[in-house]
Amino acid sequence: MFVVITYDVNTETSAGRKRLRQVARQCVNYGQRVQNSVFECQLDAAKLREVEAKLSKIIDPEKDSLRFYVLGNNYETKIKHIGVKPSFDVNDALIV
Repeated sequence: MFVVITYDVNTETSAGRKRLRQVARQCVNYGQRVQNSVFECQLDAAKLREVEAKLSKIIDPEKDSLRFYVLGNNYETKIKHIGVKPSFDVNDALIV
């Protein structure tokens, strides 16, 4: 299923800046960054639970915010992009 993960981490302290880096590092493991704090991910239900658990352990729920938008499997018509930085299709073959 296609999932958009967004986050807002309070970076007023060094601990907040550390949390921000940790959240970003985890998100890179699950999808592609499309904006500073926005990742598009192709996940199954188990991976979604896994990333939710990992990110929930990192953030401070009193200061930070996580959002998971689950668009499902038929997401192509639900996404419209305008401007630079087009994303790649996460389902296509990767050529190295």
